[in-house]
Amino acid sequence: MENQQLNRPWGVDLKAYCLLMHLAQFAGIIIPGAGIILPIVMWVTNKEQFAEVDAHGKNIVNWILSLLIYLVVSIFLMFVIIGFFLLFALIIVNIIFIIIGAVKANQNEVWEYPLSIKFFK
Repeated sequence: MENQQLNRPWGVDLKAYCLLMHLAQFAGIIIPGAGIILPIVMWVTNKEQFAEVDAHGKNIVNWILSLLIYLVVSIFLMFVIIGFFLLFALIIVNIIFIIIGAVKANQNEVWEYPLSIKFFK
């Protein structure tokens, strides 16, 4: 019984946990800020015990930080109209990237989000 718990962060199968880390970014739709905080908490609480969680978490946090930077740039560019288009594109790209990351996690693959700046390696 104890060996089964070793591969179960928060009582969830490791593969499912990594999938949920990606999908947790959608929590911001329901609770503002939760889409940023929840994946980071999931990563930080289990990164020491599970290499897979650490790898997925770094990719997710790199994407979240990169996305925040891109959003700030888009907001400034709204003064010259192009920012509205960039903001819309970022929303669509974010949804697509989260889904791809979750699918890859379900296939036991670590997927690096394209366009993300490597803050954590």
